[in-house]
Amino acid sequence: MLRVLAVDDEKPLLEELLYLLRSDPRVTSAEGASDATGALRRITRALETGPDGPDGIDVVFLDIHMAGLTGLDIARLLAGFAQPPLVVFVTAHEGFAVQAFDLKAVDYVLKPVRPERLAEAVRRACAQLDRTAAGQSAADPALPPAQPAVPAQRRPSPGAGTAPAAGGGAGADRTADQIAVELGGVTRFVAIADIAYVEAQGDYARLHTDAGSHLVRIPLSTLEERWAPRGFVRIHRRHLVALRRIDELRLDAGATSVRIGTAELQVSRRHARQLRDLLMRQATG
Repeated sequence: MLRVLAVDDEKPLLEELLYLLRSDPRVTSAEGASDATGALRRITRALETGPDGPDGIDVVFLDIHMAGLTGLDIARLLAGFAQPPLVVFVTAHEGFAVQAFDLKAVDYVLKPVRPERLAEAVRRACAQLDRTAAGQSAADPALPPAQPAVPAQRRPSPGAGTAPAAGGGAGADRTADQIAVELGGVTRFVAIADIAYVEAQGDYARLHTDAGSHLVRIPLSTLEERWAPRGFVRIHRRHLVALRRIDELRLDAGATSVRIGTAELQVSRRHARQLRDLLMRQATG
């Protein structure tokens, strides 16, 4: 169970974040701070009493852009303590993900915050705390307990394609069927077959699976070319989808979208006809 501090200098967004956090049964308490000064005052009290004290905080949900100190500044300060609370960044800005994971962030949630995405961040934080309490090394919370973590310094076998992973470390396809992702200094391998869709984030791409998402330092155009034989299709300048994972194709007032699980993704006009043709071929075998 989590004791949470949420920090955002935009009051409506802070209230919405606190509402979502308090609605999660895994969160026992959720406090808010509307500026860096208030956040640091509350975190200092928590650090003084220790993680098991009455004022302890397990996780800080941090906005990045705030007046005065930024969320990254606060995270850097926390990194200097022996037992700091975990950090989850909640931000409208995509470009700080690498810095966030360099600071050992548990997760990086983009605004507007979706309830299911925030629930995944809470799950990761709970898993991280459980691992730490059990004396295990802090690893990707999405990693099943029975699967050993792969050290970050491990390199792929000769001939495997390479691409730096999120967090600035080196990552690569270990085999043609997997892609390396990194979180908190630990590299794991995700099966390409488990990826439902990919979202462009500048020079990075976010891989979405049923279990969560992972950021890799590979442009979407590169993945489009590499994974075309595997049935991945570009539907928008921001999205690449696995054709087999499309649940619905929707047409509404001339606009086209697809549903993949709970996600609804827009299809650009230039890609709409090709996508309809591919789905028709798939349906007819």
